[in-house]
Amino acid sequence: MPLANEGYSVYLVDPVPLHVEQATAASVAQPEAPIAGVVLGDARSLSQEDESVDAVLLLGPLYHLTLRDDRIQTLREAWRVVRPGGVVVAAAISRFASTIDGLLRGFLLDPEFEAIVESDVREGQHRNPTERPEWFTTAYFHLPEELRGEVKEAGFAVEALVGIEGPAWAVPDLDACLEDSRQRAKLLAAIRRVEAEPSLIGASTHLLVVGRRP
Repeated sequence: MPLANEGYSVYLVDPVPLHVEQATAASVAQPEAPIAGVVLGDARSLSQEDESVDAVLLLGPLYHLTLRDDRIQTLREAWRVVRPGGVVVAAAISRFASTIDGLLRGFLLDPEFEAIVESDVREGQHRNPTERPEWFTTAYFHLPEELRGEVKEAGFAVEALVGIEGPAWAVPDLDACLEDSRQRAKLLAAIRRVEAEPSLIGASTHLLVVGRRP
């Protein structure tokens, strides 16, 4: 909705019917800047024509697709539909996200969660056999250079690979910090200084990669 508000023609593709319903309702509620299209679909097989869009945002597929071949297929579909010179912006979850979350929220005190973390760090395959939704769902957690490699394999030139949070996840009372304009500016400046530092990228719980089609 913010992108539509800024004048972009936004097409949303989502595999979850509820999300499509919610996005459609939000678009109707914003008649001055609606979403151009909302469809139920699969990032591995887009309906858009070749070289028909300026940018593709992959905000979910790369960590909800646990098989590498599926992730590569998703990235190749993005490459297919984006125009030469266009970009793909893709989010991923860090291999060490559950370690960070477990330390921050005390989950590592539970042996069941510690077993999940051990698997995450070893294989990147996150599985939650419990009924505790705060331990997240089935997912794949990337190493930073692994994410870069997948995007390059799909044909993109990687322009940026950054840690979204940087060291900010460790800030006490982060919400209050973000509410204060002066503190927020300092926080964002600190993140920008280190967001692309290779030795720190994996210490963010979320990663963001920007690729450009030649």
